[in-house]
Amino acid sequence: MATNFHLEIVTPYRVFYDGEAEMVIVKTTTGEMGILNEHMPSVVPLDIGILRIKAGGKIQSATTAGGFVTIGTDKTTIITDCAEWAEEIDVDRAESALERAQRRLDKQTENIDVARAELALKKAFNRIKLAEERGKKK
Repeated sequence: MATNFHLEIVTPYRVFYDGEAEMVIVKTTTGEMGILNEHMPSVVPLDIGILRIKAGGKIQSATTAGGFVTIGTDKTTIITDCAEWAEEIDVDRAESALERAQRRLDKQTENIDVARAELALKKAFNRIKLAEERGKKK
């Protein structure tokens, strides 16, 4: 029984990851989900969150901005709007985005798209959280 499976993570801008994995943990809309080789085939919606890939005995973490994971018999594909490794995150930019989104939500005038502001807030918070986990921000 093979312990690895093929994992591909695709965004509109690039193939973020394409290789073997021992395990991947994703944040779905109903909670975290671990995927191993020979997982039951399925399609699952993703939430904004941190994904963890175990490959070669090491764990890599990245942010994802929603999407879907398709689990097949020999390949798992994650399609997401955006994926970033911790070292790719511009913490200052994420903090600015968090502050802007929070200000919009605090004002809540009729011109504010609340759902969009909440989504921006969640994405910025997710980026900052991963940067803090990886020691990029104190």
